[in-house]
Amino acid sequence: MEERGQPGEGVLLLLSCGSPELNSDLYMDEMATTQISKDELDELKEAFAKVDLNSNGYICDYELHELFKEANMPLPGYKVREIIQKLMLDGDRNKDGKISFNEFVYIFQEVKSSDIAKTFRKAINRKEGICALGGTSELSSEGTQHSYSEEEKYAFVNWINKALENDPDCRHVIPMNPNTDDLFKAVGDGIVLCKMINLSVPDTIDERAINKKKLTPFIIQENLNLALNSASAIGCHVVNIGAEDLRAGKPHLVLGLLWQIIKIGLFADIELSRNEDAHHCTQLLLQCRGSELWSSYLHSKQFTDKFLSPVPGLLLRQDGETLEELMKLSPEELLLRWANFHLENSGWQKINNFSADIKDSKAYFHLLNQIAPKGQKEGEPRIDINMSGFNETDDLKRAESMLQQADKLGCRQFVTPADVVSGNPKLNLAFVANLFNKYPALTKPENQDIDWTLLEGETREERTFRNWMNSLGVNPHVNHLYADLQDALVILQLYERIKVPVDWSKVNKPPYPKLGANMKKLENCNYAVELGKHPAKFSLVGIGGQDLNDGNPTLTLAVVWQLMRRYTLNVLEDLGEGQKANDDIIVNWVNRTLSEAGKSTSIQSFKDKTISSSLAVVDLIDAIQPGCINYDLVKSGNLTEDDKHNNAKYAVSMARRIGARVYALPEDLVEVKPKMVMTVFACLMGRGMKRV
Repeated sequence: MEERGQPGEGVLLLLSCGSPELNSDLYMDEMATTQISKDELDELKEAFAKVDLNSNGYICDYELHELFKEANMPLPGYKVREIIQKLMLDGDRNKDGKISFNEFVYIFQEVKSSDIAKTFRKAINRKEGICALGGTSELSSEGTQHSYSEEEKYAFVNWINKALENDPDCRHVIPMNPNTDDLFKAVGDGIVLCKMINLSVPDTIDERAINKKKLTPFIIQENLNLALNSASAIGCHVVNIGAEDLRAGKPHLVLGLLWQIIKIGLFADIELSRNEDAHHCTQLLLQCRGSELWSSYLHSKQFTDKFLSPVPGLLLRQDGETLEELMKLSPEELLLRWANFHLENSGWQKINNFSADIKDSKAYFHLLNQIAPKGQKEGEPRIDINMSGFNETDDLKRAESMLQQADKLGCRQFVTPADVVSGNPKLNLAFVANLFNKYPALTKPENQDIDWTLLEGETREERTFRNWMNSLGVNPHVNHLYADLQDALVILQLYERIKVPVDWSKVNKPPYPKLGANMKKLENCNYAVELGKHPAKFSLVGIGGQDLNDGNPTLTLAVVWQLMRRYTLNVLEDLGEGQKANDDIIVNWVNRTLSEAGKSTSIQSFKDKTISSSLAVVDLIDAIQPGCINYDLVKSGNLTEDDKHNNAKYAVSMARRIGARVYALPEDLVEVKPKMVMTVFACLMGRGMKRV
């Protein structure tokens, strides 16, 4: 053990670390007896942040459940529930239904000898994407480890090197050496991050907005603002990451952000709506979505027989499974289905995960052999997988042999032999996702009279809402807007983010019982609507908990929009003399700011058709930060649709570059979507008011 701090030092450190305030003298008495070094405190703060998924300064029982789930610990469900109940009972000292940072410290310092606490610490150290913390403190009692994953760094560096090898803007840092700390220095100017975001979600960032020359500290700050705000717009959780953290190259934050960006890109096409082999399963979605027959028909044998049964191989469907259930699958679950589809065809046993079940590489051998091109299509060269390494007795050598075969497909990415043998879940997931993206080996059903154009994915509005939620760190991650809100857990977390108190003792949390599960979810939905009516004071006429539970698109969107609107306006909460922000106040501020800066543009409302040119937005950005706009890049006069779109792309990226967290898309400006237009001007107003 490293030397402890002096008696009482822990209290001073706790009070200076920005954690929630102590609630009573009782806490002071308790904490005064706790001696903790600064290094241990830093480790505890980092661990707390990793468990506190929604970054509200407290840990709730659903976050503890997610911790054990991601830690991949071999514990039965009842044991996990027992541990969580015990932690909440012992750790929640003031019985408010959640654990503060000080209570978190208490768990580690006061009950560290108990089996429950030891299991808790082990879960934190094993949580996917979180390394065991360094040093010799109690958090890393199982041995000294780095405070970040060397394996992840190695994998991400190689992936980025390959992705950006021909990009002239990255020649000053690419290629990076994966065996050094090159990565943490390379991200410091923001260029690599911006490029990776665009690779994951093309056209998120207008290249014209990236500063590439004369990289002064101020210019670098702008690039990092652009990267962080754009990452947020595509659904990355960046609440606890600042530009200064990236500039300093803080390893765990850099790796955490890069994984989110890379994962979004890898998972972009792992959706039912983007999978041609599953298209005809989902064509009916558009026809009956939102109708009264929706739920009952999707559960019917008639639907299953007509639309699911004809799929060759039944890649996605399991016995008795309906489309509604299929649509709820996460990308991770779809990947597992895909892998098992090919493994079943090869005669090999199915796998349940991308960790323990793939450690011997044998499933990977069969998967590669199944998906490798057979040369049956015109212009498709045959690639033969050499299975001789399958019989290698040494696991590491077998893994190396397997990866050599993956290299034939151009897919030796993310994992080393050691990563395969250790069963690293994150990197193996990335490895399989890359295989799927390059060689799905799925064929469109033949002799089916199907109009493939009927199938659509999520709307732009739905994607914006989903990305906004995920950027706030809601748990679980929202993959499908309506299906993932049907138990209202995400909605209730969003209430907390807009300062509407939630009594979590009234909320049912997963895992739900097999019998009566939907009733538990419906109770949550009813509570969510109740909070929406009071104290949130939303307009919820005609909306009930059943509508959220059913996944009614129109009514769910009505609730979600009001949540996002309130979140946006909360930025402008204090405008002086306690005045609350509304549309008129924002419009007046925009016009006044434009006028005072000598700009000729103005807006009448958020429905003003002149907004489609984005000139008012561009001028407002330049008014907030004079001289930042390169007007040579802005088109004016009689604009074509392309001109408008280019202006909008530049405007959105420049808004993000000066520090406005804009979630709207360029198309929202071009089409003058009033709701999204309001969020753009509100975010710019919030940024403009920070000036004084």
